[in-house]
Amino acid sequence: MTTPRYEIRALHTATTVTVYQAYAPAIGLPAAREGRFPATWKRDRMTWIKPSFLWMMYRCGWGTKENQETVLAVEITREGFEWALAHACLSHYASGLHPDHATWRRRLREAPARVQWDPERDLHLKPLPHRSLQLGLTGEAARRYADEWTVSITDVTGLAHTVHGHLRAGDPDAARRLLPAERPYPVPDGALRHLRAELPPFPAPAAAPGA
Repeated sequence: MTTPRYEIRALHTATTVTVYQAYAPAIGLPAAREGRFPATWKRDRMTWIKPSFLWMMYRCGWGTKENQETVLAVEITREGFEWALAHACLSHYASGLHPDHATWRRRLREAPARVQWDPERDLHLKPLPHRSLQLGLTGEAARRYADEWTVSITDVTGLAHTVHGHLRAGDPDAARRLLPAERPYPVPDGALRHLRAELPPFPAPAAAPGA
C-alpha cells in the first residue's frame, strides 16, 4: 500500500504517544534520570518534538552532533499531543489554508504550536516520498508538555548508537529489527485538515550525516 504523503506515524499505546528529542547531556541525562525535564529546561522557548525515530537520527546524526549527544524518547499523553495538533498552525504560508499572508502570520504568532512536514527518512537517512511530522511547542504548549503531558523519559542514546553500528558494519537487517514499531497514529477524521497543504517537489537526496 502507498503511504499517504501526510500521515503521523509513531510508537503509541491506547493512552500515550512517544516522541523524540536530543539534548546536551547536561539536560538529557537529568531528564531521563528523573523522568521529567529539569528546571534548567527553558519552558519559555520553542521546542520541537518528533514522532519519527529515524527523522530524529537524521537531525542529531545518531546522537553525535554537538549538544545533541543524549537522545530521549519522551512518552506523552495522547490527549496532550492531540491538543497541540488542534491548536497548531502550519509553519509556512499555504494559499489553500490561509486567506492571506497577514492572517497566517497572525495565527502563527498566536498559536502555541506549529507544524512542519519534512521528508521522512529511510534506514540510511535518505529522504522518502512522504512526510514526517515535526511539532513545535511554545508558550502554553511547551509548559504543558514539560509539566503535564510527559509520562516518562527514556535515554535511547545507546539504541541510536547500536542501530548505527549495525549499519556501519553492513548489517541493515540487524539495524532494522531494533527500530521502534511506529505505525499510523489514529487522528480523528479532519483533525489535520488545517495542517496539510500542497508542497513543492522533494529536493534531490542529500548525503546522510554520519553514514
